Amino acid sequence: MQETKIFDPVDGFAPIVDVVVATDSTIVKRDGQWHMYLAGKVLNREGIQLFSATLPPGAPLAPTGWHLTEDPEAPGKVALLAPQVASREWDLKGGRHCPSFVKGWDPERAAWVERIYYAGGAEWVWGPYAIGYLEWDGTRWVEQSQPVFRAEVEWEHGSVYEPNLIYADGVWKLWYVAGSNQEDYLVHGYAESADGRTGWSEHRIFAPPDCKMFDFCVIEGAAGYEAVFSRVWLQPGEPPPTAGLWWCHAGSASPDLSAWSEPVQIMTAENRGWHAGPWKPSLRYSETSPNRMLVFFDGVRPAGTGGPFPYAFTLGCVELERPA
Repeated sequence: MQETKIFDPVDGFAPIVDVVVATDSTIVKRDGQWHMYLAGKVLNREGIQLFSATLPPGAPLAPTGWHLTEDPEAPGKVALLAPQVASREWDLKGGRHCPSFVKGWDPERAAWVERIYYAGGAEWVWGPYAIGYLEWDGTRWVEQSQPVFRAEVEWEHGSVYEPNLIYADGVWKLWYVAGSNQEDYLVHGYAESADGRTGWSEHRIFAPPDCKMFDFCVIEGAAGYEAVFSRVWLQPGEPPPTAGLWWCHAGSASPDLSAWSEPVQIMTAENRGWHAGPWKPSLRYSETSPNRMLVFFDGVRPAGTGGPFPYAFTLGCVELERPA
């Protein structure tokens, strides 16, 4: 197993000068090039913003070689994915968090569409949140005036965030967190929709609060589906051995946790200096070693970054062989 640090505020983001934090990656290959969509704090911008990093065109997926995307009209500054004009009422003050890229079928337009779902905060950075998306129109990412998924039932405690989506079995499948970090109350939910916008199914509990599940990132594998998820520890003191990243698999992208295999822990919450308590995994496989997993993840270290948090978020990647 090999860990690589990708972005760390302590190291800076040169040649980009206005990024304070770069985290929450979702990884996708588009038009022959690997893209990493990120959330982070940007100087002189309200809330949390979405931006991107890329590997060179044609380069195979790797934990090294990533460069933040520069604004072509403002050298040294990061290019934001989309403005916050139409969406400002629900995602400006609290910002845009935890992006999840997905390509799926829109039956209304009878077309495949690319979207980056994210959690937006209308009031402040700590939530409560709703879930919406940016959509690619062929030349740019377009914001939406309203979220498409909100908390509806009592167990969600008024906030839904950390979306992870795939398009499978003819529907848009959404795994998400409900509750709040401040309350140390986290439930993992599931819902699905034919178009990813409307007609969401009943919000159902995928994992109960005592599981402390904080992301469930699903991909289609060679034989069925695989997922990497995080289990977090939000209380004072050392985290338990169960905190960290876990891997599991299933024959289908099931909304029932019991249908997934017994999970295997692939990383603990041990403090490595530049990160501890990993979360927000994004799973992909090496293009040169088919059984080699690359799991991009968030970490945390105490630091004064000048941002809204008393610590610094970091971003890294762990490489390991697929568990047996």
